[in-house]
Parts: sequence; structure tokens; C-alpha cells
Amino acid sequence: MPTEMKLFGYREVPQDGMEYLPQWLSVLERHLQQDVPDGDCHEHLFNRCHLKNWYKFLDSIKDLPRRQQLEKVNRYANHKHYVLDLANYGMEDYWAIVKEFLANGGDCEDYAITKFFSLRWLGFKNRDLRIVILQDANLRTPHAILAVFFQGDVVILDNQVQEIVSQQVIAHYIPLYSVNEKEWWLHLPPGL
Repeated sequence: MPTEMKLFGYREVPQDGMEYLPQWLSVLERHLQQDVPDGDCHEHLFNRCHLKNWYKFLDSIKDLPRRQQLEKVNRYANHKHYVLDLANYGMEDYWAIVKEFLANGGDCEDYAITKFFSLRWLGFKNRDLRIVILQDANLRTPHAILAVFFQGDVVILDNQVQEIVSQQVIAHYIPLYSVNEKEWWLHLPPGL
């Protein structure tokens, strides 16, 4: 893997201090504590059977080639309903863990988070995964996707697209920052 990845042609600048990303730190902590497939399946909210089904799905694809795993994880998460955080949690921006997303649906970063943890479970390396917060220049709105460094390219898992695609065919995304479990990066236009 090259020392610097150019997501959508933008230069990345490594950053110190994950404390600047409290929502992501909260997701990491809650994922470890709560995304476990035990408990009562009769609970109305956050039914843990959603997690059992998720683990069963992951187990069913663990022996497939990596490309097929990427495709299946993207489709699996994309079947959930898109729901704004305001409707789900009564706040403008909330980053849901897998359990919450599978129970309630979610918005773009929730899809990316579920895909991130799915691929980590399947053995993809942390260094090869990035949740990317970006600006969609076509829709003029913030958006989040999962970028995966795969076979010398960066492929994008996006809740707006059922197929995984190379970043090279996407011209309307402007990356702002990206994060994985241990690091984060700001993204700057070339030349800055």
C-alpha cells in the first residue's frame, strides 16, 4: 500500500488526535460493548437477533473471494431503509453502531460504519478501509461512503449505488476527511 492514498485525486494529510472525532470514538467503544449477538430476541427495540442474522450472513460469505465479499456486504447493508438521524434519534447527526442500524435503518455514515465492521470481521485490514466524509458536488450535500484499498485500486461502497465501483469513475465526490480504527486524514485538493 502506498504511503499516501489520493482519494478522488485529493491529497491526504495525516492528523493527530482522534479526540477531534468524538462521534467515531463513541462508535468504536459502543461497537465493542454492544455489537454482540447474545441476549433476548424478543426485545422490541434493538433486537439482538438482527446481530445474529448479521453474524450468520458474514459467516456465510467468509470463504468467498474478496471481491464477492465486498459486493455482498455492500448489497446487504444497502437493503436497509434510509432514515434521517432526526427521525431515528431526534438529533441532527448521530453515528449508529451495527446493532442500531440493523434495527432502525440509518443515513449514509451508518451504512458505511456497518460495511466497515462487516469487512473487519471478514479479515480486511484496518489500513485498507476508510470511512470517508465528503461533499457530493452533484447533490450539494454532505455524504459518507466506505473506501476500500483493493488490488491496487480504491473501490467505493456507497449506499446510493448497489455495485462497488472504482473511485476513478466518480467525479462528483470531494473528500473532506477519512478515518479508520486508528488514524484519520484531512483531504486537500492537489497543489495545496
